[in-house]
This record gives sequence, C-alpha cells and structure tokens, in this order.
Amino acid sequence: MEVLATGPSATIQDVGRPGLAELGVGASGAVDRHSLRLANRLVGNPENNAAIEATFGGLTVRFTRAALIAVTGAPCPMTVTGGASRGVGMYTPMHVYAGTELRLGMPTEGMRTYLAVRGGIAVPLVLGARATDTLAGLGPAPLEPGSMLRIGTQTAEYPNVDLAPQRAYPDRPVLRVLPGPRDHWFVDDALATLCARDGYEVTAQSNRIGIRLAGPALRHRHVRELPPEPTVEGALQVPPAGQPILFLADHPVTGGYPVIGVVHPDDLWIAAHARPGQRLRFVLDRSADTTERQP
Repeated sequence: MEVLATGPSATIQDVGRPGLAELGVGASGAVDRHSLRLANRLVGNPENNAAIEATFGGLTVRFTRAALIAVTGAPCPMTVTGGASRGVGMYTPMHVYAGTELRLGMPTEGMRTYLAVRGGIAVPLVLGARATDTLAGLGPAPLEPGSMLRIGTQTAEYPNVDLAPQRAYPDRPVLRVLPGPRDHWFVDDALATLCARDGYEVTAQSNRIGIRLAGPALRHRHVRELPPEPTVEGALQVPPAGQPILFLADHPVTGGYPVIGVVHPDDLWIAAHARPGQRLRFVLDRSADTTERQP
C-alpha cells in the first residue's frame, strides 16, 4: 500500500523490542499495545505483527492489492473511496479492493489510532522488532507521503468476529500509581500532592517519549543530584522544577531525576490517549508496592 498523507505523525509499530535495556536500547513499540493487539486479532494476525500508529488522524493510504484491514484505538471518522466489500467502521474487519483509498479523520476522543492489515506490514526487523523508536532512531523511518509499504504473509487463523466494540475513553483519565522507587527523595506530602483531586494538565510538549505535565510542584527533599539509573515505561520522573514527566513507549532507558512513582501497566493504554489540555488524575495503588527503597 502507498501512504498518501500522514497527518501530524504516523509510524510503523509492533509490541516492541523488550529485554535490551542493558545495551541501551528501549522497548519502544505501540504506545497503546492493547489497541495494536486488537487490530491484529481482528484481521487474523499474530498479535505482534507490525501496523501503522497514526496520531491525531490525517492518515491516508491507497491499497494496490485487495486486503483485509481493521482500525482500532482512538475513534475517528473514516472515508473509503474506490470500493469496499462492507460498511466502514472501527473495530471491525473490512475487505478493501485494489485501488481503495482509506482516510482517517481527527479522532473524536483519544489520540492514537491503529491500522492493521492481514499479513502485517513487512518492513525489516531491527534488533528483533519492526517498531519505530523516535528517540533512538531505530527501526523504520517515520512515514511520509510516497512511502510504499509491502503487505506481509505472516498470518494466524482467519478471524470469525464481525465487531469488537470498545468502551469510551474517559474525559478525565484516572491512572493508578505504584509509589517509588524514589518517593523518599520528595517531601512528605509529595505523593498526596501528586494524587490531589485537581490532577495535572497534559501539555503540548508531549510525544511518544513522554507526557509533560503541568500542575502542583512535587518538591525534592534532597538538593544533591541523583546518578542516572534505569527507568521503565510508566515512570513519573520529576526534574528539579517539580513538574512530572510520564514516560511512554520511546522513553530513555536511564534517567537522572528521581521517580516518585510508576503508573500501573494496565493503565498505560489510557495514558496513551491523553490529549494536550486534558487533565490526568493519579490515585495511589500500594497493592503491588514491593519496591526496595535505596538510599
């Protein structure tokens, strides 16, 4: 298929390349892995097949051969020209003919939308994955008009569902936070401040690397600097100014600022769709707080 337009950003993503942090390589992959996996299941692909992640819509592609596709993630208006064997809709398998053009409009809610094709997108593996890492510059380059993408042959059992409806995205997302490993680097009321009812605003300086938040400052207890140490997706790193940064899929593997808490892995798909100007609220979750505190 040929990419005709990309909107603000469109990249090739799979579930990433975990297990290479000791080499300085982050996992990357889809920011909303739940939606990527669902799109692949709807077209009968292995869940790890590569698909297109489109941010804020605007993606237009032309299929040069017949294909089975599915679109998941942030719901958006879709336009098909050139013919399709069934109605156009989200969260459903759809057959398209050669010459069909598919256009994704701006999402009505959420932020990232996923387009999967039966067989997957056949781009070269880089360190075991086909994911575009925008921070490290690994994997396929971000898509641009004129990009030609070959449809692969890696398939699973043919899908036997017509629709996989999903719940609406929350207007004010609530994310569970596991405290630590450096919450003791902050003043006593810092966790309470983080989890205050008013929450934090998502700023425009956010991307696949992380969400920069604006709100009540989280004050450090120590004036000394913290040596770089490993970080994970979902970490809430807090620079000296006190405004937290929520790391997403393309986050660095080490950071030099203390991490006050880590968003629960099951809530990261919600964070993936937080839009600039939206407010996030955090709630403390100590159910899995087994972190050993370090000095």
